[in-house]
Amino acid sequence: MVCSAPSTQREPDIGALSIGIDLGGTKIELAALDRTGAVRHRSRIDTPSHDYDATLGAIAQLVEEAERALGARGSVGVAMPGALSLATGRVKNANSTWLNGRMLTEDLERRLGREVRVANDANCFALSEATDGAAAGAAVVFGVILGTGVGGGIVAHGRILEGVNAIGGEWGHNPLPLPRGDDRPLTLCWCGRRACIETYLSGPGLAADHARVTGERTDAREIARRADEDDEACTRSLGRYAERLARALATVINVLDPDAIVLGGGLSRIARLYDAVPRLWADHVFSDEVRTRLLAPLHGDASGVRGAAWLWNRP
Repeated sequence: MVCSAPSTQREPDIGALSIGIDLGGTKIELAALDRTGAVRHRSRIDTPSHDYDATLGAIAQLVEEAERALGARGSVGVAMPGALSLATGRVKNANSTWLNGRMLTEDLERRLGREVRVANDANCFALSEATDGAAAGAAVVFGVILGTGVGGGIVAHGRILEGVNAIGGEWGHNPLPLPRGDDRPLTLCWCGRRACIETYLSGPGLAADHARVTGERTDAREIARRADEDDEACTRSLGRYAERLARALATVINVLDPDAIVLGGGLSRIARLYDAVPRLWADHVFSDEVRTRLLAPLHGDASGVRGAAWLWNRP
């Protein structure tokens, strides 16, 4: 994943206002923070799906309205699904496909009349939780998005680790480790690979696994709700999910050895994961003890937009 501008560049004249934009597939959210991290203004608008120019216009509209309401000009950081190619500067790997191949940073800078920083949404989530969230003070943080897709971001000592290929933390498109009988058949991912972690640990992945085993079609939220009411089939589906999540995160711990892993996205609200997964991952971590903490996000759904704001200013 990539942040569009290094922190050594001169900061613009922005006063004390940091504006974050979370550019999602269905909605665009803005939050304007002061230097303490307090939210001064928040707004959102539906994403103009499959319309790049309208997407740029929607972002510009949100920024203009926020600055008019606050009577101040701010820095702008954008969290987006995908990454910026280090070779071309264009968006790549975005599941909001109308962004792919576009010069998003430059186009927004022209629209807004200032430098803009752009980073992957999972990186922004990790930055938010590492800066003033659940993992504040931790040296190395791995942020996980478990939603309609699966993503990851790495923050070390307060900085996003982008990687030489701009894919640092791109966890969801690795294969599920050690496939077992109940993991088969190995599912085909939208990226063209088989057995991607995303196909098992996303919300649709959980629902698909439940349907394969039970023949019942329902969504991840309903599976979790019914498991809380001791529905046997749903409890078993969540058990398989937790075991797969433990295997997948154990690989991250073996490679990165983070102080903390913070879960985000809709499935991060499943409370039983925070007890079950650390018990299960111990069998797969190459250590006599595992000190890595598995944490729920402090800022919840707001972490992406807060992390985008922190691309410029840190408290």
